[in-house]
Amino acid sequence: MMNNEKSLDQDYWETQYKTNATGWDLGKVSPPIQKYIDTLENKDISILIPGCGNSYEAEHLLNQGFTDITLIDIAPSLVKNLQKKIKDDSNIKIILGDFFEHHGEYDLIIEQTFFCALPPRMRQNYVSKMYQLLSENGKLVGLLFNKSFDSGPPFGGNQAEYEQLFKNHFKFLQLDLCQNSIKPRANSELFIEFHKKKI
Repeated sequence: MMNNEKSLDQDYWETQYKTNATGWDLGKVSPPIQKYIDTLENKDISILIPGCGNSYEAEHLLNQGFTDITLIDIAPSLVKNLQKKIKDDSNIKIILGDFFEHHGEYDLIIEQTFFCALPPRMRQNYVSKMYQLLSENGKLVGLLFNKSFDSGPPFGGNQAEYEQLFKNHFKFLQLDLCQNSIKPRANSELFIEFHKKKI
């Protein structure tokens, strides 16, 4: 299987988690996302975290009193571990599945290392699916890499590329270089806050 196809393959991601080959995993909620979550006043908004991984963001959301969180990932063992870790909590739903086949409506979608895991040819599909899943006033918020990689995943990009990609579907409230990234990612992350446009 070519590198570009790995990121769509369930077996590939299952192997990454089973072998702990998860170099993208920070072991904690990313500081820029934590800071954003801490500004949110309405704890009842519906939130989706696609390609959720170990989802420290979800744990932080629960600790902050949010009541409507959905996680989706394609790796079975990861989802099983999440279900064990976050059990019997009616405020969170954990789904094993393909994000592109998911249906729902969300006020906020949190982007954390999902976009960069997809081959670049899937990016337009990503934008369309995010637009479809967001409520009328919904937002896509999170982090995108502002750097290139030799091969992927992860797959990199830059601000000009993202502006082109998202401009028809979203209004850019923020698309700025992060000032509070973790040290290894300093100056290589953009913080995004995109508001769904009426088309």
